[in-house]
Amino acid sequence: MTSTKISRRTALSGAALGLLGAGGAPLLADSHGKTGKLDLEDPVVRAHVRARMSGSTKPATVHGLAQLHLYGYLHDGNVQPFFTLWNYTVTKWKPVSETQFQMQHYESGIYTKFGTEEVIDVWENPVTGEGREVWPFIGGPIPGLLGPDGMETGEGATVKPQSLGIHVIGDFVHVPSRSSFAFPNPLKPDEWPKESAGLMYYWDSFATRSARLADVLNEDLDNVPSVQHFQNLVSWHPWLGLGGHDGRTYGQAYGSKLPGGFEALPPFLQAAVRDQASEMLDVDNWTEFRDDFADYMRAYGKKS
Repeated sequence: MTSTKISRRTALSGAALGLLGAGGAPLLADSHGKTGKLDLEDPVVRAHVRARMSGSTKPATVHGLAQLHLYGYLHDGNVQPFFTLWNYTVTKWKPVSETQFQMQHYESGIYTKFGTEEVIDVWENPVTGEGREVWPFIGGPIPGLLGPDGMETGEGATVKPQSLGIHVIGDFVHVPSRSSFAFPNPLKPDEWPKESAGLMYYWDSFATRSARLADVLNEDLDNVPSVQHFQNLVSWHPWLGLGGHDGRTYGQAYGSKLPGGFEALPPFLQAAVRDQASEMLDVDNWTEFRDDFADYMRAYGKKS
């Protein structure tokens, strides 16, 4: 595994692009199971498979929801359940060529008690015993360009999500990826002793988007129903108050596209998004980049 020293903003973009497009390395068809009529040697086919599974090959706004269970691991014993984050996303897609699709990604996260729909404002840290004010997650807009071999980041990009291929197994198509990076932590330990995870911040994520082979083969579907699973291993977020404790959070997530959009969210989540992340309701007028780290630092009156 390799890490690259990069900025926080670039890292966020790389993480989002990796989850959406599984880009970086040439794609190979898996030999397992039937491949139907998918000619994965054709770059047009590969690009369309990716775009249709991740978003759409026609201009469209695609909504998604993932339920992310987060645990703490302190390099000793088993993981400890922390809380659940409901990751609601909105992504605008449009084709720019036969093999390229442009996206603009927006996302939010609502925290609940672990494995429940009970929204929390304060989290009782099981490691320190301290009650910590929950810091809502909101990020974007993050632009991207999806091509035959994943997200096209350019030669100068420091974050390049790595594709693990396109695989047809039985009646399903799977598109897995991985992404690993590190960047200097903007929260210095001497200035933020409770909040800082250390001088460097580390992020490792692994995602798989899956769809039925029959749907992928159906040329009438420009937006294919798909599900996604992902895991991540990430340095402590500052709001957790775990500065000085070795370890990271481990995330276990599963979700899917939401054809019904915002109205398809559970009622408790609609209310929470309106209250904590109202920008998600009007992404057409959301232009200023949002980063929960920078927002947190500004709110608490300190700068990197």
